[in-house]
Amino acid sequence: MKKITLIFAAILFSAATLSQDPVEGDTLWKYSGVSSLNLSQLALHNWAAGGDNNIAGNALIKLSADFDDGKKNWDNDLTLGFGLIKQGDDLTRKSDDQIDFSSKLGFKASERWFYTGLVSFKSQFAEGYDDPGEANRTKISNFMAPGYLNFALGMDYKHDVGFSMFISPVGSKMTFVLDDELSAAGSFGLDPDQTVRGEFGASVKLTFKHEILKNVILDTKLDLFSNYLENPQQVDVNWDMLLTFKVNDFLSASLQTQLIYDYDIEFENESTGEPEARVQFKELFGLGLSYSF
Repeated sequence: MKKITLIFAAILFSAATLSQDPVEGDTLWKYSGVSSLNLSQLALHNWAAGGDNNIAGNALIKLSADFDDGKKNWDNDLTLGFGLIKQGDDLTRKSDDQIDFSSKLGFKASERWFYTGLVSFKSQFAEGYDDPGEANRTKISNFMAPGYLNFALGMDYKHDVGFSMFISPVGSKMTFVLDDELSAAGSFGLDPDQTVRGEFGASVKLTFKHEILKNVILDTKLDLFSNYLENPQQVDVNWDMLLTFKVNDFLSASLQTQLIYDYDIEFENESTGEPEARVQFKELFGLGLSYSF
């Protein structure tokens, strides 16, 4: 519980600290962000229709800091999210858990194209389980298990409406499994007892952020990666989308989805017992307190 409390505190502290106004007169930097805290609770007593008491909470923060002096630009994005749900007598489980950071530095080549380098990092805060409500559950993830660190060089196309297309023929993807138990099991495409796996390949990153309707903001990104050294025809996919519906300055609704298809993350086929890659999908809707700038 102490670890969980610290996670929520870190997210909310980041929102309060990084959402301050930029330094007066510094017109080369543009800051934006959205933070939200959603809570729900259900209590039942002698309820004939049945059901379980439950309580759930989710915190999310998305921050951006972008620099542009006409000749070069530097885009930085950070997403932190964490959620918990407690239902009936089941153990507390995660409903959301993500750390996602990217930094992209570009030098102008033409009106809309830039020579660009990209670094990104993804992981999660806490342990995850295959059957999270049961006492005999098995751990399947943890902080830096997996963790992903990517480097890429290429060209970036930018448009005024908030669209960016980064194409990299030269890049690397490093997968970390720093949990001893998961490392010994050979999780996430690594061999047993291996803690780091490197891949060399090509990547594409598409991003779009725009107010598509009044007080409705769409923020989405699509990451594609192909490993030159092993099955280059297999393309890993990670697609994130956040729709924010602003009610007023402190109340909003949000719809968050994530789709993943990673050939290194395998599930057991219930019919054959063989491991196979599958489409992973997450959807999270929330209504609660928010602050955006």
